[in-house]
Amino acid sequence: MNTASFIARRIAFNRQRSFSRFIIRLAIAATAISVAVMIMTLAFVNGFQEAVSQKIFSFWGHLRVQHYEQYKAAIAEEAPIHKNDTIVSELYKMEGVRQVQSFATKYAILKTPESIEGVLFKGVGKEYDFSSMQQFLTAGRWINFNDSTYSREIVISEYTANQLELKVNDRVLIYFFKGEDQKPRPDKLTIVGLYKTNMEEYDKLYAIGDLTLVQRLNDWGADEIGGYEIFLNDYHSMDKVNNEIFESLPSEWGSKTIRDIYPSIFDWLRLQDVNRDVVLGVMIIIAIINLITCLIIMVLERTRMIGVLKAVGATDWTVQKIFTLQGVIITAAGIFLGLVIGLGVCVIQQKTGFLTFWDENAYYMLVVPVKIIWWEVALVVAGTLLVCILTLLIPSLVSRRIQPAKAVQFR
Repeated sequence: MNTASFIARRIAFNRQRSFSRFIIRLAIAATAISVAVMIMTLAFVNGFQEAVSQKIFSFWGHLRVQHYEQYKAAIAEEAPIHKNDTIVSELYKMEGVRQVQSFATKYAILKTPESIEGVLFKGVGKEYDFSSMQQFLTAGRWINFNDSTYSREIVISEYTANQLELKVNDRVLIYFFKGEDQKPRPDKLTIVGLYKTNMEEYDKLYAIGDLTLVQRLNDWGADEIGGYEIFLNDYHSMDKVNNEIFESLPSEWGSKTIRDIYPSIFDWLRLQDVNRDVVLGVMIIIAIINLITCLIIMVLERTRMIGVLKAVGATDWTVQKIFTLQGVIITAAGIFLGLVIGLGVCVIQQKTGFLTFWDENAYYMLVVPVKIIWWEVALVVAGTLLVCILTLLIPSLVSRRIQPAKAVQFR
């Protein structure tokens, strides 16, 4: 073993200019690039999926509880339900539930002398926690509530503000529709804030105001709301918690995950897994082909040396170990460099955000997000090492078939 290890190190770290030296460096570089690309692919896909998911969750929570109507559109005005403090207390007792907030929505039209824009007015209560949405606020503030009547403040998206040529502190005329046979009811609200999520599903549709205003427009009582939105500590447990909640609700109530409400977005996010798997597969194949080619060339270049070693008594296993160890050295060096490059790029991106998307609206964000999951990094390293070690058996077996007499005369 010591002899095989000594010869393998001398060949791998040979400083003389030779074709094998170039091949070794090329193999190390190709392995390093493969490992770096796999690490960056995983980090970028993880970051992108989580960033988009969190945007959706921050605006609407992870689960929604409201009056059950089987064939009703996911985005529509809700039938009222009565506030139930007992159910809310039970929801808070469920594992993973972090926040429960009431809401109601109503269609409206924002009008200026020059143009109009349709919105879905989302009314929220005094207990509403705006901290999850703070990342979207681009100007002004969130609405303030008063005790005597409803708040006459509204927060709209930057998109809507640009369409209507409005800004913070402007007053806007808003028309609410109470019924098919009734005329729209006008009101004037003050724009106190602007938000931007980069998601058309939100930016082109929603305005945020006081829940009490929706209750008055619908002639609801103070204890009637459109539903509850529920925030969880871990979005991966959405389905599990939703099943638990659904079983504990009154028969006329129902619950949905936000994935059920916006299935197209989550289907699109799942497609990123396919892209990720394709990239990982291509990089693994490149690493395998590169290593096999490298070692076969080195075996052929060292044919005379193999013949001499066998002539002086070296066994086939000793010769095979030389090239196996040489492959391990190349693989280890490539993995180390790949780790440094891949993690280095990810950390720099986290700190500086130098990589950006060319179309902010198409990808729901401008800066490419990064999320490093360390067990995935460890799996890349272990998987690459295992695959390469198994691959090393092919060229090392070639060395066993070389005959001493023919090898010494090989040119």
